[in-house]
Amino acid sequence: MTLLTGRLLLSLLFVHEGVELAIHFDGAAKAMAALGVSLPLLMATIALQLGAGLSIGLGLLTRLGAVALGLFCLATAALFHTNFASQNEFLHLEKDLAIAGGMFVLAIAGAGAISLDRVLNGLMRRRQQDRETVAALIAAGSPLSVGDIKLPF
Repeated sequence: MTLLTGRLLLSLLFVHEGVELAIHFDGAAKAMAALGVSLPLLMATIALQLGAGLSIGLGLLTRLGAVALGLFCLATAALFHTNFASQNEFLHLEKDLAIAGGMFVLAIAGAGAISLDRVLNGLMRRRQQDRETVAALIAAGSPLSVGDIKLPF
């Protein structure tokens, strides 16, 4: 339950920001242009925040989403929060680094028990076991009948 809570809290930050950027796209484009961020990069940022944010929240391809957002946070810190004379900028730098650290920990820990990753891994293991059973029966020369084969649906 702790991993689920952590995933949802991390996810919320990115999904919310992605939705806000998408809803206020014109204003976001102007603000980002002032910072030197091109329109394609803004669109990629929105897609990353929504896609990887939902990935983490749902626990689907969690490790990939966490690595992507961890790297995004490091890039954001390095590119936009470099004015160390400003206490506010330094605080944002520290927050970006802390969130990146949390993402990398999540990438190592995985999604946990309450996740779509776990459900999919269970299905894949079962399919692999079924393949191995069929391969063993064929190798042993056992005749198969329709009743011997269990379909996954």
